Amino acid sequence: MLWEEVSMGISLGVVGLGSFGSAFVELFTNHPLVDRIALCDREPERVAEFAKREWIRDKFKDSDAYYSLDDICKSDVDALAIITQPWLHAPQAIQVMESGKHVYSAVPVIWVPDGDEILDWCDRIIETCKRTGMYYMLGETTYYHAGAMYCRRRAAEGAFGDFVYAEGEYYHDVDNPHSNLREVQQSRMASRAGREWAEESRKYEARGIIGGPMHYPTHSTSGPICVMRAHATKVCALPYYNRAGDSYFGKEPSNETALFTMSNGAVMKICEYREVGLPGRETFQIYGTKGSYENERWCDKMSYMDLTVDEMRDPLPPEVMAAFSREKSGEGVYGGHGGSHAYLVHEFVDAIANDRTPAINAWEAARYMAPGVMAHKSALREGEILGVPDWGDPPG
Repeated sequence: MLWEEVSMGISLGVVGLGSFGSAFVELFTNHPLVDRIALCDREPERVAEFAKREWIRDKFKDSDAYYSLDDICKSDVDALAIITQPWLHAPQAIQVMESGKHVYSAVPVIWVPDGDEILDWCDRIIETCKRTGMYYMLGETTYYHAGAMYCRRRAAEGAFGDFVYAEGEYYHDVDNPHSNLREVQQSRMASRAGREWAEESRKYEARGIIGGPMHYPTHSTSGPICVMRAHATKVCALPYYNRAGDSYFGKEPSNETALFTMSNGAVMKICEYREVGLPGRETFQIYGTKGSYENERWCDKMSYMDLTVDEMRDPLPPEVMAAFSREKSGEGVYGGHGGSHAYLVHEFVDAIANDRTPAINAWEAARYMAPGVMAHKSALREGEILGVPDWGDPPG
């Protein structure tokens, strides 16, 4: 749909104004199709901090300040962006849709130690979308990395030929200096939601449930899956356990490596590592019978072509680029996580304004989560080959 065909904007609330949620408030506020912004956080001082900023005043009124999800769900805004703690995402997304609002959820769909519970939440979100007619979008950053956008274009052209093999890697050591997971955990547990989760998590421990890094697989699975437009069918996975008695990991594997068969006949390898001697890496490679994408290069049987980020990115509408250029966070027009933030915000707002299914919808999100759940199950069973459930494609 052409930009000019949109006749009116939307109202949107951001729920969760912590370190991650804060990065999205200005982008949502500045989007030209957002007419009105609401803010919600259980910590009132966070709302107050944003409410006093000059750039928000044109679209924010004091009456649109909320301090609970229950209260903002009773408001008349069109949509909510849920950027809260990961164990809250799925139930909160369902509550939002039940209240008659569309929902954007930060990743993952949900994080809990029990894989069966994760799959059940995927099923419930899809059922809620069908029953309520509301839209759900997962804010998976890798989907809008420059390489993913480029590869989707080349796949649409048929430039890969038949897909042969793909791999996705998310190497994030627990002591990564750019995002130390011990510090992230401490920060989360210091919040009100974190203190509540500490009590809830003991129930999993009492049941002997063992989680692992594959329960948060979306940064590694989404790249290959969104390009190939295929889903995992079977998996064999193996674990690696910390050998130094690090209490951060407990009984959980620190690393998990999985090999999948895909619905298109290709093979996919996924690595989710939390103990690895690297500064960090989030990437994917895809190989076809005619062409391949590897290390930010397009390859065919005769040559390699180096690619720049600007060459790989899809263009944003000029009106959106102009609006986002006023962003004050210091991350520039595109925002963080590989420049994906601007695209995530635009895709959700544009989808709601145009009454269309978002690209990273509930069905797509389940295809990113389910492979990780079943990979973890396989890893705990010494590599047993297991089937991967799939919910099909969204209606229409």
